[in-house]
Amino acid sequence: MEVLKKLEEIQRMLMFMDYQHFLSPTPTSSLSDSHRFLAQFLLFLIEPSGKLSIDDKCSLISQHLPKISPSFLENALVVLPGERTGVLGDSLSIDLVKEDFGDGSRGSGSNAACEDMALIGLDAMQRANSTIEDFCRSYFMFHGMDVNRPESIFKYLPVLSFVESYIYQLDTLNEKMVDVSVSKVAVRDGRSDKEAYSTLACRFNKDFESDTFRPLTILLQCNGLLTKRIREELKNGEEYWALERRLCGASEQDEISIEDALRAIHLKSFDYRVLNLLLYQLQGEEVNDFHMEFLTISEYLVEVSDDLFDYEEDVLENNFNILRVFVRIYGASAAPTMLAKSIAEAEEKYEKLSKALDPKLYASYQRRCEEATREGGKVSGYSLGSWTIPPLIVDEELYRSSMSDSS
Repeated sequence: MEVLKKLEEIQRMLMFMDYQHFLSPTPTSSLSDSHRFLAQFLLFLIEPSGKLSIDDKCSLISQHLPKISPSFLENALVVLPGERTGVLGDSLSIDLVKEDFGDGSRGSGSNAACEDMALIGLDAMQRANSTIEDFCRSYFMFHGMDVNRPESIFKYLPVLSFVESYIYQLDTLNEKMVDVSVSKVAVRDGRSDKEAYSTLACRFNKDFESDTFRPLTILLQCNGLLTKRIREELKNGEEYWALERRLCGASEQDEISIEDALRAIHLKSFDYRVLNLLLYQLQGEEVNDFHMEFLTISEYLVEVSDDLFDYEEDVLENNFNILRVFVRIYGASAAPTMLAKSIAEAEEKYEKLSKALDPKLYASYQRRCEEATREGGKVSGYSLGSWTIPPLIVDEELYRSSMSDSS
C-alpha cells in the first residue's frame, strides 16, 4: 500500500507540473525519467522539515545547489545505507580492479568516487577465500553455529568476504610498498616494477599513515556493524602494516627491536579478530571476552607455527617472519632458544585458558587445529604438541642469490 500511495503522489505531482507548464511539451523516455525525478524532488520540498518554511527551503536550495556536482553525489552514495541505484550500487560496493592495478585502470564504476570507496580486485578475493573458509571452520563453533549447515555460512558470507577481501587488497598494496622501499625490482617490458609501483606507493602512503580503513569503517557504520572494538582492531591492522614495512624495509645498518617484532606477530591476526567481532555484531550477541582472549593466544601460536613453516619462502619474498627477526637480533645460535622461550610462555597461557573453556568446545577446537595442520602440510605445530625450527639462514642476500641462480 505504501508503494501505491507513493506512486499516486508522484502522478498527482506530474499532473500539477503539467498544468503549470512546468514540463517539456514533448515527453520522451528519457524526459519521462526526468519528469519523475523532478516530481519526487518537489514532493520532498513540500514535506515538513522541522520549523523550516517553504521560503527557507528554497533559500537553502539556491544557496547550496552550485556546490552539488556529480562527483559530490557519487561520493555521498558511499555513506548511504540500503540499496541505491546508480554508479556505486549499494553501500557495500565492490569496484573490481585489474590484478596489476599500477596503471590505474578499472572496470565499471566511477573514477570520481574511487578515492573514498573500497577497491577490491579478484586476486584479493581469491586470497581471502582460504581465510574465510578457515574462519568459518574454526570460529563458528564459538558462536554455536554449525559450519556444516550452508545457511549458517551464506547468511553472513557477503559481509565477511567483503571485509576480508578489502583487508587483503590493502595487504597487497602494503607488500608492494615494501618492495619499493627495499628496491626489490624486476625489469618488465623495459620498465621496472619500482617505476610502476612508486607512483602508487606515493599516492597511498599518506592514507596508510593516517586513516587506511576510512572507506570500510564508513560502510560498516552505515550498516550498523561498526563497534569501538572493531575500529580498534582495524587500527591494529594499520599498526601491523607499519611495523611490517619498517622491519622488512630495514637495512643492515638500521636498528630493529624485539619489542616491534613481538608486537607485529601479535597484531598479524587482526583480520581474524575483526571477522570474529563482526560475527558477534551480525548475530546481535555480546562479545565473549574469554573466548576472544583464548583465541588471541591461539592466533599467536598459529602465526608462529606458520612463520616456521614458511621461513624459507618468507626470506625469499622479504616477508615479515618472526624467526627472521629473531635471527637478526639474537644471532643464529641464540635465536631458536629465545623463540622457544616466547612459544613456551604462550603455550602456558593457552593451556591455562583451555582448562576454563567448555570441554566439548575445546575438544572440537583442538580437532579443528589438528585438521588444519594436516591440511596445511605441516608436520609440527602447537596443536600437535611439537615444534621444529627450520635450518637458519644467516646471510639472506646470499640465499636469495643462490636460489635465483639455481632456478
